[in-house]
Amino acid sequence: MRVMVVVKASPNSEKGIMPKEEMLAAMGQYNEELVKAGIMLAGEGLHPSSKGKRLVFQDGKKPSVVDGPFTETKELIAGYWLWQVRSMEEAVEWARRCPNPMPGEEGVLEIRPVFEAEDFGQEFTPELRAQEDRLREELERKQQGK
Repeated sequence: MRVMVVVKASPNSEKGIMPKEEMLAAMGQYNEELVKAGIMLAGEGLHPSSKGKRLVFQDGKKPSVVDGPFTETKELIAGYWLWQVRSMEEAVEWARRCPNPMPGEEGVLEIRPVFEAEDFGQEFTPELRAQEDRLREELERKQQGK
């Protein structure tokens, strides 16, 4: 199963305070363990919401664009990983090994399963599946520079 591990933002991450060398080294070591174990598929840190935009959709209207910063840090993310694991329990065990992503503050990781094609049932028709497969193949080719 694939899961997204969301690193919740903190007041310091929203202020743009960069991690110290020790944290970067600890996180680098952790990421190396994830890669060697075949768990990590992707992962990135994010700039604070002050550099972001939010689009708000309402039925029948064009989405409105809101400039950051966004006020409630508990609802924001500072980074993410995409992992391939056998179970949610395995994801939790790997997450427990993570260094606190927000040293000196409360760090929070949220683990959420990624939808797979079979999760959508009959609504995901053979035509939609074929389209999804084509798009995934195209993305893979572009990432490989073909």
